[in-house]
Amino acid sequence: MSFAHRWRPIAAEAALPPAAAVLLLVSALSSPGTSALDYAAVLAGSLSLLLVRRAPVPALAVSTACMLVYAVHALPGPPAAFPVMLGVFATVRAGHRLAPAIAAAAFLGGSLAAQLTTVTDRSDQAAVVQGTTLLLGWFVASGVAATVSRHRQAYLLQAEERAAEAVRTREEMALRRAGEERLRIARELHDSLTHSISIIKVQAGVAVHLARKRGEEVPAALVAIQEASGDAMRELRATLEVLRSQEPDDSSGSGLDRLDDLLERARAAGLPAGVTIIGTRRPLPAEVDRAAYRIVQEALTNVSRHAGDAIASVRIDYGADELVVQVDDDGRAREEPAHVPGVGLLGMRERVAALGGRLRAGARPEGGFTIRAELPTGGAE
Repeated sequence: MSFAHRWRPIAAEAALPPAAAVLLLVSALSSPGTSALDYAAVLAGSLSLLLVRRAPVPALAVSTACMLVYAVHALPGPPAAFPVMLGVFATVRAGHRLAPAIAAAAFLGGSLAAQLTTVTDRSDQAAVVQGTTLLLGWFVASGVAATVSRHRQAYLLQAEERAAEAVRTREEMALRRAGEERLRIARELHDSLTHSISIIKVQAGVAVHLARKRGEEVPAALVAIQEASGDAMRELRATLEVLRSQEPDDSSGSGLDRLDDLLERARAAGLPAGVTIIGTRRPLPAEVDRAAYRIVQEALTNVSRHAGDAIASVRIDYGADELVVQVDDDGRAREEPAHVPGVGLLGMRERVAALGGRLRAGARPEGGFTIRAELPTGGAE
């Protein structure tokens, strides 16, 4: 329910008592013999209804007493019943039944007795009784309307609660399905990749051990395979922990603090790679730190796969509000009109876009390829 819908009925209720007071004062001014007591009773009986939402029964009692005094003393007729009728409506809608009935009976009985004492003609007495009966019908109609309004308000409240509960149920189902999917992916990764990488690591370790046992020189590529498989196992375990946990563990991921290890593995695999740090190194937000590491990792992988005999250059620029990661190579890559980005480049773009940054990837005019990512950091942490 909107703000306007909530406050519209409250504003209407607040406007009715002053309006009734104004109408009764105008009626009292046009009647001869109206005293100051009558004016005070009209004002007190009408304006007391401003408190009917906070204290419905006391407000109704004050209004009934004051308007009964006015009705008995000034004999204004049916207009004196308007504030009492408003109080009955508000009190019934608040859930009270006995107090509105007593108030209506007291006002109608008192005003009827006062009017009957002032007339002696039977026709006039019959008119007074008929008018009181008509007012009784209006009081009953006011109570019925208040009951209908109360039930409608309760129905709307229940409908809102059911809608909110349905939204919460849908959200819980979505979270549960997402958790089940995370567990399924974790199981698939564990059953497939973990076994394969473990075999690669064990076989590479055995080969290195046998080569050293025979006194032979261990090939650099074999050592790189052993180290890369061990690092892959570490990252895979961290990924599985993230998938199986409800909240990702930032400490299990990779960041720029492992950049030197990444470059060492690239050099061991036969890719000459250097790094240049511009600015003062500082702690970064976990998402930015991981994204920067993954971008460098994927860029070096692409260089080793596609650039041939190339030299890679990594540059990390710590700016005031952003981190710039750039990887250049002098390989044989050229910009192709029909070039379709691979999964690695697509993943880089998704990481950068998720952080609100910018990524540029393309061939360099002097030859080779460049990847430049600008990641906002929001200032130093």
